[in-house]
Amino acid sequence: MSGRDKAAETDRLICDFTGGAVEHRFRFGGGRGQALPKAVGMKGGITPMVVDATAGLGRDAFLLASLGAEVTLIERSPKMHRLLAEGLARAKKAGGDVAEVISRMTLLHGDARDLLSTLSPEVVLVDPMHPPRKKSALVKNEMRLIRKITGADEDSVELMTEALATASKRVVLKWPLRADPMEGICCASHQIVGKSTRYDVFMVG
Repeated sequence: MSGRDKAAETDRLICDFTGGAVEHRFRFGGGRGQALPKAVGMKGGITPMVVDATAGLGRDAFLLASLGAEVTLIERSPKMHRLLAEGLARAKKAGGDVAEVISRMTLLHGDARDLLSTLSPEVVLVDPMHPPRKKSALVKNEMRLIRKITGADEDSVELMTEALATASKRVVLKWPLRADPMEGICCASHQIVGKSTRYDVFMVG
């Protein structure tokens, strides 16, 4: 496949906060009882400030913001950052309750390894690129396109190390359900397990 064909293929990727699975999760999800909110410590009246260090298409950040969290999204890929910025702008323009959620999301362009120390995060969420998961063909295709844009995240251990050094409360690593723990990182304090994903939670501070 030529470079032009690859660019055309990844151009099919879109960041959408106003429809599809994202909207359905927003309207009918399990609230703070879902695995991710539990992993970042959203219990009772606690609503931590979260930095999503590997923003991707922003879906996890949107979920947390929909539950009241202030979320800073960091994306280093110029193309993914542009897709995110466009998606946030469309959602803000749409108005209503989705726009209210978007108001709690701040997007930064850069390498989280450099930016985390400037943000004094309470909670850092890390979702590095990892081997394809056994999901539907649609999701597999989307993840394949994201991988083409962002690469393999071969420095994820460095990112986790920086996150553990800068977070004041906890670091949450989103990881495939049956995958071995990330090598080179201390053992997680505990895990929150979802259907196909687990969250390795590292209590710090």
